[in-house]
Amino acid sequence: MEEIYAKFVSQKISKTRWRPLPPGSLQTAETFATGSWDNEENYVSLWSIGDFGNLDSDGGFEGDHQLLCDIRHHGDVMDLQFFDQERIVTASSTGCVTVFLHHPNNQTLSVNQQWTTAHYHAGPGSPSYSSAPCTGVVCNNPEIVTVGEDGRINLFRADHKEAVRTIVWEVHFHPSNPDHLFTCSEDGSLWHWDASTDVPEKSSLFHQGGRSSTFLSHSISNQANIHQAVISSWLSTDPAKDRIEITSLLPSRSLSVNSLDVLGPCLVCGTDAEAIYVTRHLFS
Repeated sequence: MEEIYAKFVSQKISKTRWRPLPPGSLQTAETFATGSWDNEENYVSLWSIGDFGNLDSDGGFEGDHQLLCDIRHHGDVMDLQFFDQERIVTASSTGCVTVFLHHPNNQTLSVNQQWTTAHYHAGPGSPSYSSAPCTGVVCNNPEIVTVGEDGRINLFRADHKEAVRTIVWEVHFHPSNPDHLFTCSEDGSLWHWDASTDVPEKSSLFHQGGRSSTFLSHSISNQANIHQAVISSWLSTDPAKDRIEITSLLPSRSLSVNSLDVLGPCLVCGTDAEAIYVTRHLFS
């Protein structure tokens, strides 16, 4: 087994990503990016590993990973992905999504593009506005998809100043029966997620359960020493409780379903189709 080289950087590192190689390249990875968190000042950094094992004039290893450049990052780096060989996309605990550009000629990083309010708990400018951490990002040039603690999935394009599309408007647990979850979305869907113990056992990961229901496995890794009597069914590791039934509550999808509320057996939702839907028989 080859040696592992360590470098102490005086920062807590939250994310590391190798820079992708050009298509068809036979080279091995030499450059990677890191993001930090839980520091007074956080940074996005670019590093080079060079050739391991060769001694330089000072007696140190040339292969010891060396800092090429870094730039201050506002908030914790929650996720980090290479957009291409020159650009890095980061997700921040402040709700901001940033594209950084690497300038190889002078080894610097600069902000190429930024969506400062990509994720938030209320509309910008409202008295109750607060940012929501952006927890994940995935890239497929020219598109960037982000997810945050506000329940939104955003689709951005590198050449657009605003989100191209935003999805998952509201999420509500049933107030007295938290085994039941309800979601509405911009795509016109209104779903009932049922993780109660009376969901039928199904043999495979994803099954169609009739015209409007689907059964979805939700296996979670074992969690030792947790008392099953107090654990939520959403976190249960009991194979007999390892299915979620998903039911579409609207007869057909139309325009965005913007809001919902549930109380007892009753549910109400409002849509951009200028319609209000009500049911008093959720569990019948």
